Amino acid sequence: MFERARTGAVNILRGNDPINLQQVQPLVDLFDQCLMAGQPLVVLDLEKVPLIDSAGLELLLDCQDRCLARGGVMKLAAPNPLCRDILTVSDVASRFEVHQDSLSAVGSFAQ
Repeated sequence: MFERARTGAVNILRGNDPINLQQVQPLVDLFDQCLMAGQPLVVLDLEKVPLIDSAGLELLLDCQDRCLARGGVMKLAAPNPLCRDILTVSDVASRFEVHQDSLSAVGSFAQ
């Protein structure tokens, strides 16, 4: 299950399920809440996400495009080694700032 929290103006999405076809719609719903809250500044915390499949990769790219179109940005935080490899091999990582943890990702918006 994924949930949304806010730290100042930054939305943090986190969960412990794989980002796969079954989780796409719940994540889209949370992401839409971020878009309705003004300029979308989003951190997707991957610390407890065990896996990202092709549907999840497409979701990440779509969410990033939607953020950029509204003058915002989405950043990734704390991917485990498997998720980091998936993001790198698929070249999806090149479209995001990837941080070691959600605290540094949130802090990077202030720089």
